[in-house]
Formats: sequence, structure tokens, C-alpha cells
Amino acid sequence: MPANPQETLFASPQKRNTVVCLALVVATLALYNPVNQNPFINCDDPSYITGNPYIHDGLNWTTIKWAMTSTGQAGFWHPLTWLSHALDIQLFHFNPAGHHFVSLLIHSLNAVLLFLLLISATKRIWPSVIVAALFALHPLNVESVAWAAERKNVLCTLFFLAAVGAYGWYASRPHWKRYLAVVVLFACALASKPMAVTFPFALLLLDYWPLERFGRTGEPTESCAHQLSFATAAAEKIPLLILSALTSYVTVIAQHAAGATRSTLQIGMASRVSNAVVAYGAYLWKLLWPVHLAPVYPHPGNSLPTWQIAISLVALAAISAIALRSSKKYLLAGWLWFLGIIFPSIGLVQVGDQAMADRFAYIAEIGILVAVVWGLADLFHARRVPITWRLVPAVAALAFFAAFTHRQIAYWHSSYDLWTHALAITENNFVAEDNLGGALLLRGEVEAAYPHFASASRINPEDPMSRSNLGAYAQSHGNFQEALIQYGRVIALTSDPGLLAQVYANRGAAQRELGDDAAARQSFEASLRLNPNQFNAWLGLGLLAEKQGGYQEAALDLSRSVGLQPSAQGYLHLGRIFSHLNRRSDAMVAYENALKVDPDLTEAQRATAALR
Repeated sequence: MPANPQETLFASPQKRNTVVCLALVVATLALYNPVNQNPFINCDDPSYITGNPYIHDGLNWTTIKWAMTSTGQAGFWHPLTWLSHALDIQLFHFNPAGHHFVSLLIHSLNAVLLFLLLISATKRIWPSVIVAALFALHPLNVESVAWAAERKNVLCTLFFLAAVGAYGWYASRPHWKRYLAVVVLFACALASKPMAVTFPFALLLLDYWPLERFGRTGEPTESCAHQLSFATAAAEKIPLLILSALTSYVTVIAQHAAGATRSTLQIGMASRVSNAVVAYGAYLWKLLWPVHLAPVYPHPGNSLPTWQIAISLVALAAISAIALRSSKKYLLAGWLWFLGIIFPSIGLVQVGDQAMADRFAYIAEIGILVAVVWGLADLFHARRVPITWRLVPAVAALAFFAAFTHRQIAYWHSSYDLWTHALAITENNFVAEDNLGGALLLRGEVEAAYPHFASASRINPEDPMSRSNLGAYAQSHGNFQEALIQYGRVIALTSDPGLLAQVYANRGAAQRELGDDAAARQSFEASLRLNPNQFNAWLGLGLLAEKQGGYQEAALDLSRSVGLQPSAQGYLHLGRIFSHLNRRSDAMVAYENALKVDPDLTEAQRATAALR
């Protein structure tokens, strides 16, 4: 598509593009800067970062080996994501500002890459700038940037867009070395997050527009070496399709093993299809009017009203008809991009309990942005609207979305703020109830947390997390029999190895308090089979060994526990064990470490004074 003379910003395209890229980075960093003051949140961040012992030593061969082979920690195979988190820990330790800044920097690079891809393929500067700026500043993307555990989303997109760029390079002059670059970058995207599996289909859309590799006549152009039939173009994608199929298979197996996949008995196929139709409409609406954004939208099951399904279905059908009948190729390409990219996560295969998620639209929204911006640009051009007046609605839209983004970032200031907001704008959200209760526990407000766990359990009686929290609450109040009942329900409800490891460790502690040492040992050992790094299971085994006079065994178990998770109780008992073994200097170090964790621990203070 020829460039519009009015769209020339500088005499030199290189200088122009450099200025645009710098402006995109500066605007993105400035708008999102408050995210660098936000902490980690209590959902996913512990399993991905703060509570993941496999990456706590930073980048080393052990971490790399684990990252390349692990699917159990989060139900995904995404080694590059794990390695990026390990590198963050090596650079910033557990200071959340560093982790957030890296995600923000990647998001800004994604905006730059998107601009460079569009300007390279279409040679149209203003639509390319506006699409990239909308992508950079849109509030629907706050979740992907502000949530540290969603590093996988921005990292996957970085490699996805880089692979698109490599494909454009390949299409201009096909050669196996250029194709290999596409394969390698696509593999990196898959190794960051499985959502990239639709990449081969996205390339077919790019062949249609803007590369226009189908049915071209005449001499080769900069963006297309020669014309292709659809069958030839599809065959060209077979190696990429094989990678997508393998990744999909591994993901399905891993999600099933993690207990995240929902059966059709839990959520019927009719409910899934209805929710998918409404979710597509909701994504479109949130792109236009981004209010009431939440990290979790509860799945409605079969409770969706017929009118809502009908409105969404009519809207989707109308847009599809317009795109199919239009002579503007970007309309169909952008619409199918949106429908296709988001399809794997639309809920026909239900993973988790959400109806939709803002993060699922991170790549898919690009198609809608392109279709709308290009359509308006052509409309303004056809009516000879001056370039100055074209910029007025663009600037207004960017200011509008930037204001919403600034407000949305503030909700991520703490776990308490985030989940309080989520409960205020959603209904029957048992996940938000669970997490708000967890946030209150972290603030030491145990009694205030209990009603939220109880509400989560009432909303979804088969929610294992709320049952686990109710068990922990009962255990903390000395009601060990009630705790065992709740833990038993959790074990019957989930196959999530991480949650089960924690529950077995807690159950063992309750059984030990009740004097059932044999059952407690079995629970601790079951916990460690699921997660060899479950620190409180090692703590429990150490306390059992201490009780039975096995001081050498107790020293090993307790040392393992505090090595994984320093705790005042662990260090206190370790100090006692060392005293029994007449290792006075080691005992002193253990008691001093206990006081570092809890300076008010009276027993450690007395033991330290006695040793001195």
C-alpha cells in the first residue's frame, strides 16, 4: 500500500522511526512508572517467584535443568519464563521493583516491535504509530504488565512479534536460513507461554494482508518474493504446526496433572459455547470501554441470560459479515486475527474457573486495533480530512485510555486493594474471596479473613482453596479435628500437587498436635513426595524426630526446612537439637537466626542468654 505524502514526518524514514520508537518507550515507561512501587501479589506470584525454591539461586545449571524439564510447578512448560524470573532474582533478589520494571520494559519493546512491523509491511506511518501507541497505553494490558507472574505473557509476545518480523524477512526472499530464524523465534515464544500455538495460522493471515502473498502478479516486491497458492502457503507452515501440536499436547497433559482442567460434568459444553460467545463480545466491549477490569471473572456456568448471548452473537455475526464483504483486506485480516489468536483460551477447553481474562487479549487485540485504525485512516483520507484534524481524535483516544490505565494500575498497589476492587465489580467471585482472605492474613487480620473463606466455600462448595484456608483457620484456633475434616475435603477435591503438598504438611501438623505421630509422619512424607521442597513438611519431620530422640535426623530435617524457608520456630528447635548434640556454637547461630526472624521470641532470647 503506497505511503500517503501527508504522512511523512521526517525527510529520513530512519530518523522518523527512531523518534517514534523513543517516544513509544518514554510514554509507556512514564505512564506505567507507578507499577514499580507495587509489591508482589498473593496470587500466582508466590508459586512463580517468591515461593518457588527452584529459581531462588538465580541462573545456574541446576535452575536451567529444572526449567527445561518442569511442567508441575504451574501446569505449564515455559522454561524461558522460569529463566527470566531466575535472572530477575539474581539481579534484584526479591525486590519487586526490579521484577516489575523488566516486565514494563518488555511491554514497551513489544509496542516498538509492533510499530516497526506495521511500518515495514504497510509503509503507512500514522496508522502504525497510533496502533502501537494504543497497544502500549491501553488499560486492558495492565494485568499483563503489573502482574509479575504474567511475565510469560509479555515475554511470549516479544518472541511472537520477533518471529513475525523474521517471517516478513523470509517472505521477501525465501531461504531456509531465514525460515530457521522464524522457527527458532517461534520456539522461544512457545517456551515462554503456550498461547503462541496459533502463530502458524496468524502467518496465513499475514500472507493475505499486509504481505499479500496470495495471487500477486507482476515483479517481486520488497514484502513478497512471488505469489503463492493457499495450499503452498499452508504447506510452508507444517514445521510450525508440528511445534504447535507438540506444545498443545504437553500443555493439556500438564494442566490435567495440575488439576486445572474442568470436565464437561463440571461445566457442560453448552455452557462453554455460550460463555465463549459472550466472552468474545466482552473483549470487544472492554477494548472500547475499559471499565470494571478484574484479574478474575467468574465463569457463569449455565446462568447466562439468553438476551446477553443473543446480543453477542448478533454483534459477532454482523462484524463477520462486514469484514467478509468489505474490499479492505485489513478488516478481514484483523477480525480473524482477533478471533483466532484468542480461540485457544476462549473456554471450549476449560482450564481454571475464569470466564475470560484480560491477559488473553494481549496479542489478539492487535487485530481489532489495526482494523479500526486503518479503517478510520482510509475514511479520513477519502474525505480529504487535513492531517491535523486526523490527529485530534487519535490524541483524544490515547488520553482517554491513558487515564483509565493510570487508574487501573492503582488497583495493583496491594493484594488487598486488588481483590477488594475485584469483589466490588464482580459477583460470586470465590477466587477473589479466597485471595482477599489471604491478603488479610498477610496483614495479620485473621478474624477478618475468615468470612471471606467462608463466602468462597458457600459460592463454590467444591473449591479446594477455600477448604484449605478454612482448615488452616481451624488449626490456628486449636480446632484440629475440624481442620482434618477440611483437609480431607481438599484432598478429595483437587489433584494440584502444589496445593496438596501444602495441605498434607498442614494435616501432618494437626495430627502431630493430636498425638497421632504415625499418621503425621505419613502426611509429611506424602507432602514431600509431591514437593521435595515443602519446608513445613521437613519442619514437621524434624519435630517428630526430636520428640522421639532422633537428634541427628532432626538436625538434618530442620536444617533442610530453614534452608528452604527461614522460620523462627524452625531455628528455635534447631538450636535445641544442637544443644542436645553439644554443638554450642551451632546452637548459638540457630538461636540468633530465630531472633532475626522474630526479635520478640522469648524462648530464643533465654536460650541465647543461657549459652552466653
